[in-house]
Amino acid sequence: QVELVESGGGSVQAGGSLRLSCARSGVTYNICSMGWFRQAPGRERERVAIFTVDAAPTYADFVKGRFAISLDNAKNTLLLQMNGLKPEDTAKYYCAARTCGRPERNFDYWGQGTQVSVSS
Repeated sequence: QVELVESGGGSVQAGGSLRLSCARSGVTYNICSMGWFRQAPGRERERVAIFTVDAAPTYADFVKGRFAISLDNAKNTLLLQMNGLKPEDTAKYYCAARTCGRPERNFDYWGQGTQVSVSS
């Protein structure tokens, strides 16, 4: 079992920055991917960025060049540095983890989410 707890959300003006953190605990040795997803009211959840062991991070087109995902192994924490925030980035951001062997897009552990609000 893996537990994920997000933090770092908040309210910022357009152009500002936030850094999201996702603390993971439990049985993590067989986690091969972790990622950030987001969901805005009335919209479907969408993938933001994925960190996979022994592979380059991947990003959704709408955040490329603005967001950066990283994993601090020593602190067991997944990070998402968000720069150049836009009002359309407003959403609840979720951290997720995928057990090795599961299909690439099939994340089996999810956090409760942290809200990001960007004003114009």
